[in-house]
Amino acid sequence: ARKVMFVKHAAAYVVMPGGFGTLDELAEILTLVQTGKSPRIPILLVDSTFWSGLVDWLRASMAAQGTIDPDDLDLFSVVDKPEQVLEAIFAHYEGRGFEPSRAEREKLLQL
Repeated sequence: ARKVMFVKHAAAYVVMPGGFGTLDELAEILTLVQTGKSPRIPILLVDSTFWSGLVDWLRASMAAQGTIDPDDLDLFSVVDKPEQVLEAIFAHYEGRGFEPSRAEREKLLQL
């Protein structure tokens, strides 16, 4: 229940280096956005050195073998500096506002 509420009320998801709990929460938000059960929000992985192995594996294994669509790799961004976190969040919402898009609303209503 905690994760559902966390995702439901988040305007952005900033993921710092962490352990299995962090990976669990990251997989949860990626899955919810990928499947349209949550509106698209900025998902930012902070510290490219830490996250590069996971991102490489997602690309070389999951996307290459067709278990995720290569476009799913665009659901998140990897950044290194606090300024990049803010820039990504502002860029996302300046272009679309805080409300779900019409397509997102329709998809959410079909669940």
